[in-house]
Amino acid sequence: MTELEQKLGYTFQDPALLENALTHSSRANESRGKLPSNERLEFLGDSVLGMVVADHLYRNHPDLPEGDLTRTRAALVCEESLVEVARELGLGEYLRLGKGESSGGGRERPSIQADAVEAVLAAIYLDGGIGSARKFIQKFVLSREVAGLAKPRDHKTSLQELVQRESGQVLQYRLVGEEGPDHNKRFFVEVTLNGRTIGSGSGHSKKEAEQMAAQAAIQTLQ
Repeated sequence: MTELEQKLGYTFQDPALLENALTHSSRANESRGKLPSNERLEFLGDSVLGMVVADHLYRNHPDLPEGDLTRTRAALVCEESLVEVARELGLGEYLRLGKGESSGGGRERPSIQADAVEAVLAAIYLDGGIGSARKFIQKFVLSREVAGLAKPRDHKTSLQELVQRESGQVLQYRLVGEEGPDHNKRFFVEVTLNGRTIGSGSGHSKKEAEQMAAQAAIQTLQ
């Protein structure tokens, strides 16, 4: 854990918080209640992240209207952005997963990596307060602002432009499932081209899931 703390730029007073943040529900279930999962920390981390990012944008971009602030915040806190943070930290190798999840590629699963980033953030917040959490967010999330302002990545528009190079193409997005409690629900979407599935994705909203599905579809077509 010392190696991960060095990457995070934060040393825990209570190392158990970091261990909890890295414990996926699959490992917690295998422990038969001996280990708590990181789901509660994930819930808290999501709220802390959204508040700090919103505060930063409000204070540093007084010229932006509410709509642009909302879209920019969404771009910074979306699953895709958090997965980039996880990969920068090499977080996958530190995750505590159940045997099935680990053998099934769970360490590279975007939803698990993004959730772990939120859980680690919450652990830092509980251990060191909002100041420590803010430093983590500034270093790993807000640093991703491009030219002072992050722009949302509109994969759906890019996909539409890609398929429209040929006439008669029909794109459709279909909600195929959802899971989790109302305060932390995850949606699963597939995108089809002329009835054939070309991409799938998940997110904390239908719009985010559609964007992730469109990104996967672009990679498939290219």
